[in-house]
Amino acid sequence: MAVLDDLTDPDRLEEINALVSSLDAKDSLLVAKRAGVALAQLEAVQYRALSRLSEVRGGVRGVVQEVALELSLVDNFAGSLVATGVALTSRLPRTLSLMDRGEVSGFAAQKVAEATAWLSDEDSLTAGAVLESRLLGKNSDQVRKAASYAAAKADPAGAGKRSTESRDGRRLSMAQGEAGVASIEVVDGPVEKVTAAYQRIHREARALRKQGDTRTMDQLRADIALDLLLGGQGGVSERTEVFLYMDLTTYLGLNEDPVTMAGHGYIPAGLGREIASGANTVLRRIVTDPLSGQVEDLGRTRYRPEAATAEFVRVRDRECRRPGCTRAAHTCELDHSIPWQFQGETNVADLVTYCPRDHRLKDEPGWIYRLDPDGCLTITTPTGQTHISTPPPLHEPRPEVLPF
Repeated sequence: MAVLDDLTDPDRLEEINALVSSLDAKDSLLVAKRAGVALAQLEAVQYRALSRLSEVRGGVRGVVQEVALELSLVDNFAGSLVATGVALTSRLPRTLSLMDRGEVSGFAAQKVAEATAWLSDEDSLTAGAVLESRLLGKNSDQVRKAASYAAAKADPAGAGKRSTESRDGRRLSMAQGEAGVASIEVVDGPVEKVTAAYQRIHREARALRKQGDTRTMDQLRADIALDLLLGGQGGVSERTEVFLYMDLTTYLGLNEDPVTMAGHGYIPAGLGREIASGANTVLRRIVTDPLSGQVEDLGRTRYRPEAATAEFVRVRDRECRRPGCTRAAHTCELDHSIPWQFQGETNVADLVTYCPRDHRLKDEPGWIYRLDPDGCLTITTPTGQTHISTPPPLHEPRPEVLPF
């Protein structure tokens, strides 16, 4: 079939897409499979390029952030790509060869790299040789399990040490979702404690269902876990502080524009009004430019100038200003665009918010930051690429409200 000949030829994409739209079920599956082979081969090229970038740059910390900016990726995924590229070109050449033949996907290769990351180079080569014949036709979860087994067989003593280190590295993480939801997870917690905790929550949920509670078991388990964490069910509930960006007309219900929650993203207008109408809610007046929607001033009567300046910058920026970072500005650090020792001034035209990680990145060699008076930030990376960060407007431009 002609459509299978070369799926990577950009000059034939229009022709290929037209042909695909007329395929039957069997041929559609064949084309999808062939496209997967081509993707794996291109991903192998990408991994080699990222490995080479890391090599040329000496493996410095800023490589991951530069890749994230250039490829429009979140930092964690960019870091995984770079680490996988380095692993495949140094420790796992056989897995990379499987990708060259289109027999293993880039995502599956990441699983191999992650599962063997703790091995020495010699043991990685051993595990890679064992895996070469065991990865074909496996999905990513099967690949991960096979790679973990091969790694443990290659270094049994190291596997025991790794288990201890993993348990010592336990942490709590939070991930933002969409439309007013988020997730909280205990990462690398001791399996026996996590299992016991889940069983306790499940028992309480099941007891409530037997008593006639109409919530689903999933809802009950989630609600019980949060209640326990917040000291509910007879305990003292904790208060939290969230920052909502909502214009007056949305607050009054005159429109349904999405509301921004700092560090989370957009939530429906109705949910924003529900949160804003809470008994302990504190509202602040923010003056914006109708033409741009940008923050011009804050209503304040009680803050000294230094605190007011910091608050204005955080309200204006909303999040860490390095493009792609969504850390809420009220948890970020303020930084002078022009360093204080070089006559930088502490005012809204010279201050910008960065999370601690990106604040450190700013001082890495080759990174150039320029902040314009209107708050527009231009970042030039060590390879000469430029990325622009502009404070998001509080609302859409509304020239119709002007009296002229």
